[in-house]
Amino acid sequence: MTSPATPSRAGAPGWPSAASPVVAVIGDPVDHSLSPRLHNAAFAALGLDWVSVGFRVPAGGAVEALDAVRALSLRGLSVTMPHKAAVAEAVDLLTPVARRLGAVNCVIADGRGLTGDNTDGLGFVAALARGVGVDPEGLRCLVLGAGGAGRAVVVALAEAGAADVAVWARRPAQAAAAVVLAGSVGRLGGPDETATADLVVNATPAGMVGTAWAHERPAVDPASLSDRHVVVDLIYEPRRTAWLEACAARGATTLGGLGMLVHQAAAQIEAWTGREPPLAAMWAAAETATA
Repeated sequence: MTSPATPSRAGAPGWPSAASPVVAVIGDPVDHSLSPRLHNAAFAALGLDWVSVGFRVPAGGAVEALDAVRALSLRGLSVTMPHKAAVAEAVDLLTPVARRLGAVNCVIADGRGLTGDNTDGLGFVAALARGVGVDPEGLRCLVLGAGGAGRAVVVALAEAGAADVAVWARRPAQAAAAVVLAGSVGRLGGPDETATADLVVNATPAGMVGTAWAHERPAVDPASLSDRHVVVDLIYEPRRTAWLEACAARGATTLGGLGMLVHQAAAQIEAWTGREPPLAAMWAAAETATA
């Protein structure tokens, strides 16, 4: 159902007001999150009197955060680490993809209960199409990492018709669980399989600034890549990791993680408001924030 714009417009004088519908991003840490900026840019472009804010919720606090959504009549949540699995266990309903992943990155509060969804996979596929014009159908894929983002990518690739989805992770059991999500096209793989891969995705935190992994590099050696490869790094801080630059130097087509962030947030806007997300405004906000 489409939500009509109210007289007050996001970003205008008098905004936000006591009547402004509120959504929030929860996580720990959360100060770095670009989600409120992307959401608020979308609300402004749509002329909606909505506001998005961030709340630091330590590990173990997901149930209390959902109680707060109900008590304060929030309209939804964007969920990030470390709460995706815990929220999936505590919402009233799950979409099929969220149930399959056992992870939620978006909660919709529509007066009938709290529904958990996961828009990461949609965001990944949309970013591939917009950023490098790639459709995963028929591709042989290698995914590094089997955490929440990695699992979402694995499922999205399988559902998009990838011919082969090989998964590698430092924890073999985690990789094996992700393989199951890909169905008949999933299998365990390794970083040395680039010779047979078309698409390589880094879904690990290696190279992410401000983390313990900032000075690490993903397990695939850029020297094994060439101009026939498409390489995606889901990290968006920095916009271009050293590993991605090294892959580009080998001739690979490369894509950073900002697109997935923007497009998964756009899917959240649509889920909350029923309105077509204003991608141009959201991209402008993202690029300004990470310039």
